[in-house]
Amino acid sequence: MTHSSLSAESESGLPRLLTDPRSFAEPEPIHKALAWARSHDPVRKVEAPGFDPFWLITRHADILEIERQADIFRNEDRSTVLVPRDMREAIEAKQGSPHLTRSVVNMDGSEHRTYRMLTQAWFVAGSLRKLEGRIREIARQAVDRMLEREGACDFVDDVALHYPLHVIMEILGVPEKDEGMMLALTQQLFGARDPEKSRDAGAMADPATALTVFDSVLRDFYAYFDQLTELRRQAPRDDVASVIANAMINGKPISKHEANSYYVLVATAGHDTTSASTAGGIWSLAEAPDQLRAVKSDPSLIPGLVEEAIRWTTPVKHFMRTAVSDYTISGKRIGAGDWVMLSYMSANRDEAVFDDPDHFRIDRSPNRQLSFGYGPHVCLGQHLARLEMRILFEELLPRIRSIELAGPPKWTQSNFISGPKKLPIRFKPA
Repeated sequence: MTHSSLSAESESGLPRLLTDPRSFAEPEPIHKALAWARSHDPVRKVEAPGFDPFWLITRHADILEIERQADIFRNEDRSTVLVPRDMREAIEAKQGSPHLTRSVVNMDGSEHRTYRMLTQAWFVAGSLRKLEGRIREIARQAVDRMLEREGACDFVDDVALHYPLHVIMEILGVPEKDEGMMLALTQQLFGARDPEKSRDAGAMADPATALTVFDSVLRDFYAYFDQLTELRRQAPRDDVASVIANAMINGKPISKHEANSYYVLVATAGHDTTSASTAGGIWSLAEAPDQLRAVKSDPSLIPGLVEEAIRWTTPVKHFMRTAVSDYTISGKRIGAGDWVMLSYMSANRDEAVFDDPDHFRIDRSPNRQLSFGYGPHVCLGQHLARLEMRILFEELLPRIRSIELAGPPKWTQSNFISGPKKLPIRFKPA
């Protein structure tokens, strides 16, 4: 579907679409509204009921420019995720900070670099090559389980959720028996407003009770990682948990809150977004049999399939930044203290960068998708995500002849991280 017929309805409905998590269960209207914004008002001040005003940045080039100016557009000063005003006030009153956790996502400058460098060596391409054999083994096991489903499965529940989860938990150092708990907690954190994933969806309507829900999920994470920290301090292993547990920051042991925040970041972002992009790729192949035939006949197209699946799905819909000084971009003056939304969902459909952006094309080259962000805060796990997806497709595609949808897929109701949550498919083994 194209966005050639855009109207004033796209303009007027944009604030509601961006702020209501339920909108993301049907993303096509959001894509239409964002296309309107790119064409007519690419740097737009948004005022939505119940939210602090923010600037919406919709063009690929403008997002790149802002990401490059990390000294001006900061992460620490205000929430890096769009939250209602009442929720923001409740968090600040409880935490004395705009953030529920304190990880590299909420840090700037030299502090950000210090904490990022703790684990960066684990996620660079050279280090990941040592893990490729084990990742391929895990991928093969995932495909075996799928084929045991005798021609039909829910690709999200049966494959996409568990494969990258198992990979990142091995890297982190979490035993396989605890992976189910990690998955449930991740879904409750990122899908807190989705009735099928939330720990208490009814409580999310009120900021006070919503904060209680987030707190309860984080407490469960922290209780688990407190124990893991003690184990790794007593007996370090070759895993990321040992790095975090024994980290020294400015000559002192890492604080409990910062260690737990780091664990949560790796344990959630380390698999959820990869699951979403993998499922998005299979969904698209099921709807485009010509693309499936092309990549099956020419496996050299698999890296292109990976990039297009990441672009098409764009699991992280946005991040927020805060300007610390006045800045003019695309003719609009953003003032010091203003809140800014970087819409990766929009950037990845920007007509100025992507030919035919509303069609899934595995031969897209170059593919300058921005799903991992850019600049100092570019996703730490981007190389791992690409590697996992490439290996899974290399193992899966030769073993199937066809894929088709077996029912209506569903998207997660979240305006921060959203991907397919249900993907019923039928397939024929090769």
